[in-house]
Amino acid sequence: MDPLEHGDLTVVDGLQINNWDRKVLEELKAGGVTGVNATCAVWEGPQETLRAVADWYELARDNADLVVLAENADDIRQAKRDGRLAVLLGFQNSSPFGDDYRMVEVFHRLGVRIAQLTYNIQNLVGGACYDDHDSGLTAYGRFIVAEMNRVGMLVDLSHVGNRTSRDAIDASAGPVAITHANPLSFADSPRNKPDDVIDALAARGGVLGCCLYPNVIGGEKTTRRQFCEMVAGLVERIGPDHVALGSDCTRNWSQDYVAWLRNGRWRPASAVPVEPQWPVWPTWFGGPADFPVLTEGLLEVGLDETVVAQVLGGNWLRLFDTVFPGAGQ
Repeated sequence: MDPLEHGDLTVVDGLQINNWDRKVLEELKAGGVTGVNATCAVWEGPQETLRAVADWYELARDNADLVVLAENADDIRQAKRDGRLAVLLGFQNSSPFGDDYRMVEVFHRLGVRIAQLTYNIQNLVGGACYDDHDSGLTAYGRFIVAEMNRVGMLVDLSHVGNRTSRDAIDASAGPVAITHANPLSFADSPRNKPDDVIDALAARGGVLGCCLYPNVIGGEKTTRRQFCEMVAGLVERIGPDHVALGSDCTRNWSQDYVAWLRNGRWRPASAVPVEPQWPVWPTWFGGPADFPVLTEGLLEVGLDETVVAQVLGGNWLRLFDTVFPGAGQ
């Protein structure tokens, strides 16, 4: 049997939050990425998010040779055959839903397939990872989760508080995801997840996307081998069906955008003593064009080819088949 080649894989990235243009799309193609959850809202309300979705429609139309907007796993598989990138639209907050659970169906009909419940701070749905006190999933949050289950939108618990995460896992009728985070034992960051949350996620059939963002891997000096050994250890602990990748790439943004991510509209920039800065990425992974080094690294630490294929994309496809409506169900 021929050895596994990166180009043979259907690579799916659990999340990227790039400032998308043709150059960035070409970076993903160069890295052999076939599917990606592309963030189109963080702090935005419903009206702003509609514009962001419209921007994606326009970008996909203008670059149809490179990209297609996907609604299910079969769309990603078809994109692999066609040599294109399949984009799943996603939110990193429930702010686009405002205070109306019916907005879940509205945005689902517009093509949004993934929504993170909270982003860093408490909202109407629940608590977040940087809150001093995690309220847990609110009454409104339970209706949001139920409506996401009903229409076929994946619940994402990245940036969500641990109590709210456990509540959401219990409340959800189906498996959920943590699209971009790591075990807390690997790097001490509020963004990373303790074992009990990860174990509960896996027990319900969910998937964790191991994240390459410098702040959640221990900084830019973390080596490829250290990262890949963490992934392999997680595979051994919770099983090969529940581990994937979610790079959290942030390509093509200005310095102003990181301040928007940190502050939104909920606090003035003057309230932050140090101006937010983009972190330095490790030399071995600077962006989506570097995905082939992850295939090499996972093989080097002893994962077999079948498991590497699962981690690089197969597990996301299985989860999408379960959650999203479409031919894969």
